[in-house]
Amino acid sequence: MNAGPRSTDHTPSRSIDPRDHHFVQDVYGAYARWHAEGPTFFWTEYGHWCFAGYETVDRLLRDRRFGRQILHVATRDELGWPPRPVHLADFDAVEKHSLLELEPPAHTRLRRLITKAFVARQVERLRPQINALCHRLIDGFEADGEVELLSAYATPIPLTTICTLLGVPDDAGPQLLAWSHAIVKMYVLDPSMDDQIAANAAARDFAAFLRQRIGEKRTNPDDDLLSALIAAEDDGRTLSVDELVSTVILLLNAGHEATVHQIGNAMRSILTSGTEPRHLFADVDATAAAVEECLRHDAPLHMFTRYALEDMALEADGQTIALRKGETIGLLLGAANRDPRRFADPQRFDPHRADQANVTFGAGLHFCIGAPLARIELQEALSVLFARLPGLRFAEAPRYADAYHFHGLDRAMLEWR
Repeated sequence: MNAGPRSTDHTPSRSIDPRDHHFVQDVYGAYARWHAEGPTFFWTEYGHWCFAGYETVDRLLRDRRFGRQILHVATRDELGWPPRPVHLADFDAVEKHSLLELEPPAHTRLRRLITKAFVARQVERLRPQINALCHRLIDGFEADGEVELLSAYATPIPLTTICTLLGVPDDAGPQLLAWSHAIVKMYVLDPSMDDQIAANAAARDFAAFLRQRIGEKRTNPDDDLLSALIAAEDDGRTLSVDELVSTVILLLNAGHEATVHQIGNAMRSILTSGTEPRHLFADVDATAAAVEECLRHDAPLHMFTRYALEDMALEADGQTIALRKGETIGLLLGAANRDPRRFADPQRFDPHRADQANVTFGAGLHFCIGAPLARIELQEALSVLFARLPGLRFAEAPRYADAYHFHGLDRAMLEWR
């Protein structure tokens, strides 16, 4: 990956190891300092410019001079990049057709086809099934008086839902989860060789599993998303097998990982805010507002990187930054959501705020296609949980897992006796 420009004495730079335990546990304290000192800076450990201001992040998410990939407009030789490692060939094959990584016109065609399938399925009709699943899960631990919420509740909700959507048996869920966990470790800073090899193996095995399922669904289509994706057509064109494989893996990885973290983060936001939960989920409108504030207050994804598709002079926060084609920028979504220039008292959890907004799902071309489903899962998961267990409280102080980019609790021990 292109490391970007080197910081100079005149460059506003910061050196913070994103793997540092203290940083991860107090990331919002760091963000508050960054906003005060200057929200645009060169992050030494990443080797690229980062942007923490809400207006700048929102604008750059929509700026078509940046993209999630660069090799459609430049070669690795032109960019001075070394060849991709052979041991990542299977991982790269999946990434090559991922909606998240593509740019127009390939992205336009793929997103249109996927949207057709999602619209045809009318995601809202999944709400009763998700609600019933939440109740079944709580039935399994209500009498215990305590639970580790992430494993017993937050994980099964999106995992079971995506299995249902794809027409995959629920007992395949643990294997899909293991593959997902292995693959997403590639998105942290400098993954270890062991993690790279494991991610490649997971991509290979996940793809093989899906190719078999796709073959079965072509012969015997059913009322599920995978069958709908196979049948989706736009001007006579359909998704290739490679595109189908990449799309399903993206839906599981992005949808599952983010939703699990967001449920845990939401519990932390609510239970440490002093807010009375029964007021948060009093009706449909209150529930929707509470979820939006949870998404703003403690997002599950904190950095979204993009490539400059051309040489440019980028204006941001009173600075002019010279970027070369192929350089990376980092958009700090979690920091943007706590920008004091955009939000009054940004550290406070306030579902009634008049300035409600967030960039948790991104914006522009790469706005999360699964956002409607994620919102339904969050609304049902939280409202049902607090309705069934009104005396919920943390049995131990919640701590974040030692990982940046994906930001979530390590565990969430709750009790209600």
